[in-house]
Amino acid sequence: MNQTINGSFTSFTRCSNPPNPTAQKVGETFAYCLILLVSLVGNSLIAVTVYKTKRLRKPINFFIVNMAMSDLLLPIFVFPKSLTELYTNSWQIGGPLGQALCKLVISFLPNVSTAVSSQSLVLIAVDRFGAVVFPHRSSLISSKMCPFFILATWIVAMAFFSPYLVAQKLVEFDSGLMFCVGQWPTKYGRSSLAKYLLALYVLFLYVPIALLVVFYSTILIKLKTQIFPGEQSTNAGQQRTRRNKKVLKMAIAIVLGFVLCWVPYSIVNLLQVFARNRRFDCGISLYLSTIAEFMYLSNCAINPCICFIFSGNYRQGVKRILKCFSSAEESEQ
Repeated sequence: MNQTINGSFTSFTRCSNPPNPTAQKVGETFAYCLILLVSLVGNSLIAVTVYKTKRLRKPINFFIVNMAMSDLLLPIFVFPKSLTELYTNSWQIGGPLGQALCKLVISFLPNVSTAVSSQSLVLIAVDRFGAVVFPHRSSLISSKMCPFFILATWIVAMAFFSPYLVAQKLVEFDSGLMFCVGQWPTKYGRSSLAKYLLALYVLFLYVPIALLVVFYSTILIKLKTQIFPGEQSTNAGQQRTRRNKKVLKMAIAIVLGFVLCWVPYSIVNLLQVFARNRRFDCGISLYLSTIAEFMYLSNCAINPCICFIFSGNYRQGVKRILKCFSSAEESEQ
């Protein structure tokens, strides 16, 4: 993916003074606030619904809750930073707290969130693969094993992205303005940084997508070619197939949302690294970068919406929670 022009590396050009009129700021602020609100409410409801509903306490729903918890990192930590950047030109918090937030918010937590989500999607696919392809065997991932796998997704994600905790630093310039910048060790060179970024995208985005395609293609083929011997087993098998298809639709929708939100953002980031000196039209590059960023940020709000749209169990669980909440308010009054 290293492309050269006249022997030099190529990349997007950053606009030194990007146009950002008031109307654009208002529009972006509204979009950030909408995604933040939907993500906070939706992902919180996912977790509470699974906790309160016994029939939802299954591996696939535990992994969906794991995704919801990772998605909550964005509205809690990343969105406030993004909203602040619309109206200020520098980092606003100094001291040890500012240094810690710089290391966590800029790169570490957003990337950990993505890595946990991609691993959870693979685990969901493995669970569905076992349920459909090997219906008469015990589950490939039991409920008792779920905490181990969930913990492993966070440990792996934090381990691979830990270099960002060292590289990101809060720097104060002579003008008094503070900026959170990435200061990678010069001895490794920019090519090492580019290879590291590419390896992360391959490991946590492109390889999981390839695995998901393989798993779900196999599952779909199995569902279409499934044969049920005997009338009683046919009825039971057809009911099981209908349940599997419903769950499969939700899982595939979540995967498609993840791919559509993250692949464009990854392409833009890789172009910025591997197309270092090539000049792009400033307005176009800024426009594409802004769209790609909103797409990746919106994924944390899309996931809970998909769950509530495709799963009747989730909708019924939320209704019961709301009824209990309204009953509690009435009793207090």
